[in-house]
Amino acid sequence: MTSPLRITVARRSAPVAAQLAELGRQTFHETFAATNTAEDMAAFLAENFSADKQLAELQDPQTVFLLGQMVQDVVGYAKLRTGSGLGLEPGKPADGRLEIERLYVREDWIGTGLGASLMRRAIEEARAQSCRTVVLGVWEQNERAIAFYQRFGFRQIGTHEFRVGTDVQTDLILRKGL
Repeated sequence: MTSPLRITVARRSAPVAAQLAELGRQTFHETFAATNTAEDMAAFLAENFSADKQLAELQDPQTVFLLGQMVQDVVGYAKLRTGSGLGLEPGKPADGRLEIERLYVREDWIGTGLGASLMRRAIEEARAQSCRTVVLGVWEQNERAIAFYQRFGFRQIGTHEFRVGTDVQTDLILRKGL
């Protein structure tokens, strides 16, 4: 018997952008609202998860979105970008690198294996694009996510600032060689 859960590459369309905007707002809020002020959260969500912004990201030729779908409902996604300079010294070439900019799963789907399925598919995508390295940023206080990434072989190579509204936070930069 096959699972009704599917991982697909997102179409570059306005309806998909609207789905991504809604799911991005929902999952970011579920995960981080308790540790940020309402004002900072509202500013971050407005700046990063409009349908127009998501459509622009979908249309970026260096970006691929993987959708975790249960029947017609999108319950998680990963945003992948090739040529990422995350964790590189300025001026170093970013060839052969794929960044997992987002790996978001609805709260009610955490622990179901969806995140792991998205991660395996992201790594497959990196290999298919002949990438030698996968990188990502994760909030230093998100212990559950850090442990998840470590299970896939990611190791810390640095830190960088991540702004949520006016709050400057620290993300760990993690790397996995392929």
